[in-house]
Amino acid sequence: MRVAEFPSVKVSLLPAFAFVLLLASLACSGGGSTPNGGTTNISNGISTQHVVLVVLENTNYTDVANNGTVAPFLNSLAAQGSLVKNYYANTHPSIGNYFELTTGTMPTQDDSFTGVVSNPSIVESLGAVGKSWRFYGESLPSVGYIGGDQFPYLRHHNPFSYLAAVQNSQAQLANLVPFTQFSNDLASGNLPAFAMVVPNAIDDVHSCPDGTTTTCTLAQRLTTADTWLRNNIGPLLSNAQFQQNGVLAITFDESFNDNTNGGGQVFTVVAGSHVKPSYVATGTYQHQSMLRSILQLLGASDYPGDAAGAPAMTEIFQ
Repeated sequence: MRVAEFPSVKVSLLPAFAFVLLLASLACSGGGSTPNGGTTNISNGISTQHVVLVVLENTNYTDVANNGTVAPFLNSLAAQGSLVKNYYANTHPSIGNYFELTTGTMPTQDDSFTGVVSNPSIVESLGAVGKSWRFYGESLPSVGYIGGDQFPYLRHHNPFSYLAAVQNSQAQLANLVPFTQFSNDLASGNLPAFAMVVPNAIDDVHSCPDGTTTTCTLAQRLTTADTWLRNNIGPLLSNAQFQQNGVLAITFDESFNDNTNGGGQVFTVVAGSHVKPSYVATGTYQHQSMLRSILQLLGASDYPGDAAGAPAMTEIFQ
């Protein structure tokens, strides 16, 4: 269904812009496959060398959709690419959703968790086909950091820091990098096959500039995040190499106060040269479908956890 559901807000995007999927803070309501059925290998005929996933926080779908005044960059992407309208987080609070996006499982639902997770993950799946990955965390204290919160960096927004496959390998630890490295990697042509980008708690809608959630409005937090995306992700979409074979995904980890399908409906948008323009997806998806779709786009066939039975977002590709 091609629907111009969002106002056309002008941003600096060239016609062949990258795949964008906005994943908000949502996790799984206890695992299991996404309620949609059917899987298709969406990588057939698609030459995708880079997938970038951006994850934001704790926002209801209705607070973003059609709200071009507060979130013009996100709504412009939805108007130009594919809106995954029936996209639901898996659980509350955040950590379970981040694990669904990377392991297809929820080994914990405790944001204070400090243990080690040995579950198979996207790390092994990409490694099996020789594809690289990197986690770009804004305000991450240092390369390879797996310690606790250092606000505005929050560890439970970095699922890779818990994985045994990462902790036990110096080479894998080197893939946990501060977001400041992102622009350097883009400019030098060194973006990995898969990049997970997580803004800090001030720039991802989680907190106000003073670190609280009460001294500013949701609209102010959303505008801060939208401006951050325009300034920091906008250059990615203007990169000639990325336009040829790149995919950008932006989503929220979970909703603010919606419990539908576990974590509530969240705003997710997809755009790119292989993505249908001005399209509203009709299928129902959760974070495990995002994980499966990313792996299929990059040519992997080993889908960890719930991703094995989840539907890929085939309908949005052309």
